[in-house]
Amino acid sequence: MRPRQVVVVTGTGTEIGKTWVAARLIASLRGAGVTVAARKPAQSFEAGEPVTDADVLAGASGEAPDAVCRPDRWYPVPMAPPMAAQALGLEPPSLGGLVGEIEDGWPAEQVDVGIVEGAGGVASPQATDGDTADLARGLRADRAVLVADAGLGTINLVRLSVAAMAPIPVLVFLNRFEPSDGLHRANRAWLEERDSLGVVVEVEALSGAISPPGTTRR
Repeated sequence: MRPRQVVVVTGTGTEIGKTWVAARLIASLRGAGVTVAARKPAQSFEAGEPVTDADVLAGASGEAPDAVCRPDRWYPVPMAPPMAAQALGLEPPSLGGLVGEIEDGWPAEQVDVGIVEGAGGVASPQATDGDTADLARGLRADRAVLVADAGLGTINLVRLSVAAMAPIPVLVFLNRFEPSDGLHRANRAWLEERDSLGVVVEVEALSGAISPPGTTRR
């Protein structure tokens, strides 16, 4: 059953901390009494890597890794999922296929929030015919969380990413934000005041913003 709210977690690039943020968001929501399911449409990783994104998300949501990401969408090649599938001689996923798998794979009992973490950044291929922004639109996501660094280049990358995600509403999470860093503070202020974007820098604030209306938080 479709969650009351579907949230896509993406980033301005790779190695930006998406999985770290998603897992801590899930843990914070659950700790406040919000029911959550986590999904990863497809994942690629280095062969032999002991812990995958699906393992991390599953650890936070209390689900099995195979429920978070279907076993046939695990690709042990560190490339974008459709490229990894091709490198392994497998049929790469289509956007419609991934959307259908996510929609059919939600828990039978409705949860408050469904967290969907894409691979890579906003424009990273998720399928042969679509990127993360296409996936979010296909899922009719209620909003997206855009994980970004707080330092140099942040404003450019956030603006490009938010534009690509339209019309999905975007909440920006500045990862690795240091309150004592003048550049970090200036970037946050610019995004909030000049671009009128919602920006948070702490997981608890992110969790509070994501909780569906009417949800009772402990």
